[in-house]
Amino acid sequence: MKKILVCEDEATIRDFVVINLTRAGYDVIEADNGDAALEKYDENNGDLDVAILDVMMPGKDGFAVCKELRARNGGIGIIMLTARTQEMDKVTGLMLGADDYVTKPFSPSELVARVDALYRRVSLAKANFESNFKEEIKSGEFVLNLRNRTLLKSGKVIELTQVEFQIMEFFFSNPGNALDRTDILNHVWGEAYVGEEKIVDVNIRRLRMKVEDEPSNPKYIVTVWGLGYKWDA
Repeated sequence: MKKILVCEDEATIRDFVVINLTRAGYDVIEADNGDAALEKYDENNGDLDVAILDVMMPGKDGFAVCKELRARNGGIGIIMLTARTQEMDKVTGLMLGADDYVTKPFSPSELVARVDALYRRVSLAKANFESNFKEEIKSGEFVLNLRNRTLLKSGKVIELTQVEFQIMEFFFSNPGNALDRTDILNHVWGEAYVGEEKIVDVNIRRLRMKVEDEPSNPKYIVTVWGLGYKWDA
């Protein structure tokens, strides 16, 4: 069963989300605050595919829960629920390890589409990990392991989220080629993605913090002005 955690303190919104995800075939686990969400995670022994976290909650907010979940499980998919006026919340959530965000108010079809896309990525990662899939891609001092979804830099492991891994896989498959933001968006989030293109830029910022010696002066993930980015190792 496809397991998903929904953490939202407003009962009406939570019920709305739970009903639509249940109809879409998900086994939904509910939590009305951050502490309860982490307890539910532990009760299920971390056996969750996706977590939907509201940003604004009393006590432990969605950011704190996102950070803790990502520290415990690099493979879980995380979607943040943000208000339309909370622009910085979107960036902050992504920088803390979220894979995507959905802006309130949202339609059931949009939410389910985002969850489905993220679930597919998580499932693919699990399938590769559990199989004998051991292929690696090498680029300079970097090695991308396609089985356990990890990146090595000079032998040192760099933990990646599902989204970060897919971006790196796209880079490694196209070394030295300038990749348009739209191409990256379509490859990682899918052509049906209805969010904003800037989600690419935020994830690139996050990746630079992990792979670059000097994130403010990147030499591996290079900006191609007016187009997008390229991998140069």
